[in-house]
Amino acid sequence: MSDLILNVSRPDSSSDSVLGQVLDGLPQRKRGVPEGLWVRCPGCHATIFRKEAERRMNICPECDCHWYVSAQQRIKQVFDEGTFEEWFSDLVPCDPLNFVDRKSYSERICEDQALTGLLEAAVVGAGRVRARRVAFGVTDSRFIMGSMGSVVGEKLTRTAERATEEGLPLVIISGSGGGARMHEGILSLMQMAKVSAALARFHRAGGLFISVLTNPTMGGVAASFASLGDLIFAEPKALIGFAGPRTIQATLRIELPKGFQTSEFLLEHGYIDRVVHRTELNSEIARAIDYCGK
Repeated sequence: MSDLILNVSRPDSSSDSVLGQVLDGLPQRKRGVPEGLWVRCPGCHATIFRKEAERRMNICPECDCHWYVSAQQRIKQVFDEGTFEEWFSDLVPCDPLNFVDRKSYSERICEDQALTGLLEAAVVGAGRVRARRVAFGVTDSRFIMGSMGSVVGEKLTRTAERATEEGLPLVIISGSGGGARMHEGILSLMQMAKVSAALARFHRAGGLFISVLTNPTMGGVAASFASLGDLIFAEPKALIGFAGPRTIQATLRIELPKGFQTSEFLLEHGYIDRVVHRTELNSEIARAIDYCGK
């Protein structure tokens, strides 16, 4: 019996060698890296551990590039925890022109709602920034490039009006590469004037409007409310302007200055007041509110 046990527990070397040959002949399944663990910086293309990127507020540790942040993330970054209260969340877009390009506008809205978890490109409300209560709006560039449709314009207008009524400072963070939304035609273009008029009434009432520009802030948004801040902050290396540099260069056939339309270039030429690192934004907002006595 002991011999039998010995033979079972210690197979001879020849059987090991046969088993190894059989296993060597079988296709080996490689263990891949699970998807979503790493992200690539859009600036220097460095590969960064996703949790490290989130901890750093989506700022590259190699080149300091500030890349995309969702509306929900920006709210968490700016406001004191648990203080944000959303306003006008029941407003939803429609398709007044039955617009169709590669797909229908209605289909595009549904896709981006599923992608972002938002009903529209703007989220508005109020909360506390280092214990200071402010009215707030933010656009999300993943929702049809953060473009301004009639619902976005309505939300921002109502927010400015409510800030006027309650005597609150107003902060709007713009991340719009789409400007006015072409899918709604003149209804979208009208929002530029409507939001600007509401901000003018807010200004006459003595309100403080802080506009924060991120990458990209372009088109009708840059040409209207985003440029009307009493104070205009911008994130580092953000692209800001009406038409993009490639369009301008192709149209005018001129060589543009280095860094044209970046936040640093615009600060140098007096278009914005300060370039603010994302990690310091809530501190700068609170400091500005105190300095202006609001």
